Amino acid sequence: MIKDIVFDFGGVLIDIDTDNAIKHFGNLGIENPQDYLNSYKQAGAFYALENGDITADEFIEELSVLCKRPIDYNQAKEAWLSFVVKVNVEYLEYLQQLRQRYRLSVLSNTNPFLQGWARSSEFTPSGKKLDDYFDTLFLSYKMNCSKPGEEIYRKMLLEGRMNPSETLFIDDGAKNIETARRMGINVMQVNNGEDWRPLLEKILMAYK
Repeated sequence: MIKDIVFDFGGVLIDIDTDNAIKHFGNLGIENPQDYLNSYKQAGAFYALENGDITADEFIEELSVLCKRPIDYNQAKEAWLSFVVKVNVEYLEYLQQLRQRYRLSVLSNTNPFLQGWARSSEFTPSGKKLDDYFDTLFLSYKMNCSKPGEEIYRKMLLEGRMNPSETLFIDDGAKNIETARRMGINVMQVNNGEDWRPLLEKILMAYK
């Protein structure tokens, strides 16, 4: 029986476009931004930010060095938000139904710029925040670890008091899915932009 369902953020709850973000950061002045940005895990200062090793202000300082000119908070935030193509409001409404039967959580490699937006009234047209749809948010920059490393999964299971065999993890990253499966967590891999609701219903029925 499944009791906990854990969702990735980018590529599952929201559609993302990494190429657009690479272009946007490149327009800020970064040479070879593709060396730093990825759909699943970042590099350099971008990774340090998502892993909680540096603060938003420290990231802005490092970004300014990479761009060879001063960058402010709003410019950095706008560049990070260029990852976002669409917030799937219909998925979020579906989650409200799921939440009547399961505990719902997010496990995401993310950062304070994206979450400052997602956890505000700007997230949906109705003014609801990401927090309004979930019981717990497990965010890499707050946990000082990130996927696909095992530590973030161990912390999630411990802090969320989850039993791996009663937990279903949904992600669009093969390596992230691989780690969860290795740790005994049930998994469901989806593609960025895919409507995963029919598959999820099918899997949940199979676990009843």
